[in-house]
Amino acid sequence: MSEPGYSYVLNSWNSSSDCCREWEGVDCDLDKTPPRVTNLNLAYFSLSPLSLNTFFPSSVLAPLFNIRSLVCLSIIGNNIAGEIPGEGFANLSQLVSLNMGNNRFNGSIPPQLFSLRKLEELDLSSNFIEGRLSGDVGNLSLTYVQMDRNLMVGEIPVEIANLNELQELRLSRNKFSGKVPRSLSNLTQLEVLYLDDNKLSGEIFPLVQNMSKLQALDLSYNSFDGVIPDWLFDLENMTVLYLGENHFSLKDLDKVPRGQFKVLSLPSCNISGNIPIWVCNHTKLTLLDLSENKLKGTFPVCLAEMRLSAILLTGNEFTGSLPSGLFDTKILYDLWLGRNKFTGALPDTIGNASALSFLMLGSNNFSGKIPESISRLSQLLLLDLSDNSFSGNVMHTFGPNSPLFFVDLSSNRLNGQVPMTFAVGTEVLILSQNEFSGALPQNLTSLMSNLSYLDLHDNYIVGEIPVCLCQVSSLRVLNLRNNSLNGSIPIYLSNLYNLRILDLSHNRLHGTIPASFGNLTAMVNKPGSSPFLPISRSLEIRDVHELEVFWKKYKQGLSWHNLQMYTFLDLSKNLLCGDVPATLGNLKSLKSLNISRNRLSGKIPMSFGDLQSVESLDMSHNTLSGEIPTTFARLLELSNLDVSNNRLYGRIPWGPQMDRLNDPSDYANNSGLCGVQIQVLCPEPISRVPDHRDRKSWEAWFSWEMAEIGFLVGSPPPPPIC
Repeated sequence: MSEPGYSYVLNSWNSSSDCCREWEGVDCDLDKTPPRVTNLNLAYFSLSPLSLNTFFPSSVLAPLFNIRSLVCLSIIGNNIAGEIPGEGFANLSQLVSLNMGNNRFNGSIPPQLFSLRKLEELDLSSNFIEGRLSGDVGNLSLTYVQMDRNLMVGEIPVEIANLNELQELRLSRNKFSGKVPRSLSNLTQLEVLYLDDNKLSGEIFPLVQNMSKLQALDLSYNSFDGVIPDWLFDLENMTVLYLGENHFSLKDLDKVPRGQFKVLSLPSCNISGNIPIWVCNHTKLTLLDLSENKLKGTFPVCLAEMRLSAILLTGNEFTGSLPSGLFDTKILYDLWLGRNKFTGALPDTIGNASALSFLMLGSNNFSGKIPESISRLSQLLLLDLSDNSFSGNVMHTFGPNSPLFFVDLSSNRLNGQVPMTFAVGTEVLILSQNEFSGALPQNLTSLMSNLSYLDLHDNYIVGEIPVCLCQVSSLRVLNLRNNSLNGSIPIYLSNLYNLRILDLSHNRLHGTIPASFGNLTAMVNKPGSSPFLPISRSLEIRDVHELEVFWKKYKQGLSWHNLQMYTFLDLSKNLLCGDVPATLGNLKSLKSLNISRNRLSGKIPMSFGDLQSVESLDMSHNTLSGEIPTTFARLLELSNLDVSNNRLYGRIPWGPQMDRLNDPSDYANNSGLCGVQIQVLCPEPISRVPDHRDRKSWEAWFSWEMAEIGFLVGSPPPPPIC
């Protein structure tokens, strides 16, 4: 073990010293002559400044396999990658405890592990282990099994019931499927059963009924069904219960449990009525999750007085205001009350909840001003006050060291200038559908250096797009739709190499489309598989509004979990003019391009045939002329094309995908298009200039188009600003 980086943690391992008495992490049986090493605790032994981002091959474990006296071995958290060396572990026949969690092992579990007959504790969690769990696991004498957070598939083997001394079974976050074997009911010594986040189905409760010692049960995020039985609440040892996100049903919560819950999580269990008083009598309760049910009534005062760390009541029918005492706590961490019918002002005491990290109050009827004390929440990560009736023009300043990274204040009545008083580390800022006015602030760069997502659509913002916005290089989404922005589009926006979604539609922008937009790197390159935000952030974002875009003529929401897959460019409904830049054809990963309802002229670039990922292309309501390029036949992903209300003529390109785009309205009001898509035969040779027979349709188009953009027929339009 001479790899660089080990010495930082194992600096006590010196060949000239006594390993049994002086080496950290080493225990020996001193009654033997010579003493024999029995325990090796090498948890996180590779962590050092030299190896934080280094993976170690599983062959690095080879020297350990010569220590045949080992009873306990822990190598948790060392970035060890590769398949588990089965032949090596077969040598360690005395092993009782083996902890290999939080590494990067892959492949299947080698059969040699199941030959370690003395093994009682096995932890393989948080790796990349795949394949099926062999029935040979039933040959062991295990009391503790932890294999959660892997990639294992198939059914849970029936032989697992042979582990009649098993006390903990954790198989969460894998891909196990099918029904749980009936033999599981034989595990009468089981105290912890975690099967959550798999693909398991069928009824589960009859298998649990004999487990009288059960203390913690997590079945959430599966496809189990059936009625939650009353006897489940009679298990007096039960303290942790997660059943949500299945197909369970529970008529009510009237059954008073015999034990004392510490965690009670029953989301989406079809529960109705009020929260029963017995919940408030569970003085050890720390987490209560009754989201997505049909509960009603006001927020229980007794619940506000309990010392809970997490309260999740999202998606119910609660009414009334929040009791001020709810925030007089130093341990409340999660508060999720979105999608209810709460009303009134937020209590001024909200700033007293100093540990609050998730404050999710969206989609209610709260009103009044946002309390000033909210800025004292120094641990706040996520703030969602969207879709309420908050008003006022002051957003209180969060400190420079605030960890706040997600802010959604959309769909309220907030006014005044766009606030920039959020934390420097803010990554997502959603202020859309308010009454903000004035120009965009010029200090975006200094205050929002980590910003990935800025949404200000549907406000009353005026003025030009500030050049400083072009310096926020972390931006991936910029949505300024439906404001009153004017001036030209800054060419420096093309410097935003991370930008994947740009929506400047429904404004008063003029001038030309910058040719440099063809250099928008994230719209050129294929999207990766990494999440939109760092994975730790992405996991925290749930139950929040989706990004709203116009795609294929309809308003749609894009899921946060898949946001990295989308690339949109929407410049529609402005006053843009001049030619369409041929450089836009470089945007090979673009899913949607909308430049409709402008004053664009010239020909459609041949390079648009290179938009190999485009699914929606709208160029309607301009003054484009010439033919639709034959290169459009290469657009095999295209499912929505609108070139109506232009001056196009000639044959519509044909091909496997173009032939399916046969809605006549998408080609209407042009000078002389023909083709199978609109069932108009093309004469040979095709006239490249519309003749006098087109005069009536041309006059009709001109009158209609001028009325559309607000000019009186018969009056010359003002010259475009280009």
